[in-house]
Amino acid sequence: MNRREVLVNAAGEQLEGFLALPDGTGSLVLFAHGSGSSRFSPRNNMVAEQLNDAGIGTLLFDLLTADEHRIDEVTREYRFDIDLLARRLAAAVDWVAHEQTTEKLHFGLFGSSTGAAAALIAAAERPLLVKAVVSRGGRPDLAGSDLPLVKAPTLLIVGGDDTQVIELNEEAAARMVNSPQLQIIPGATHLFEEPGTLEEVVRLAIDWFRLHLS
Repeated sequence: MNRREVLVNAAGEQLEGFLALPDGTGSLVLFAHGSGSSRFSPRNNMVAEQLNDAGIGTLLFDLLTADEHRIDEVTREYRFDIDLLARRLAAAVDWVAHEQTTEKLHFGLFGSSTGAAAALIAAAERPLLVKAVVSRGGRPDLAGSDLPLVKAPTLLIVGGDDTQVIELNEEAAARMVNSPQLQIIPGATHLFEEPGTLEEVVRLAIDWFRLHLS
């Protein structure tokens, strides 16, 4: 396993991240955090570690600069700036596509909360590079007019007790033309804090990425 800290050159900003590449991997999943989270997100780190154990590479990186993150903690203005998040995520896809250690890999995106909308927009803007998308408790509805443009196979995972987000995911899926799969995990709330629910997210994500990034 090759793990290292990286600086992602994304749309003119140097964004800090953790790149993990299991030996012999052919795939890389970029994480799009949401709701003010960062590369230190315990849930996304847990998901990333399990993906690594399954032989899938991961890139956890901050979509916001340190200054933006400090401002967002007070004003919450950046976490809903979907255009900004999507622009930086798409730029990060370009970055890994040109880095020597990752350029030959197949790329997928894993988005949480508002990060799911950024992931879908980035997938729509980079159809030749992004091969699969997974959304965990996401807000795909915030991708708006880009939803019908997404070609990458998309898995939408929502907690069974997260009723409002289920409705938003159903509405978003109805606007997509790539036949997205909506997977509802019984007994799970928005953050998948209930025993075994995040593990189920991981299992579904691994299966999805193995299928579409092989």
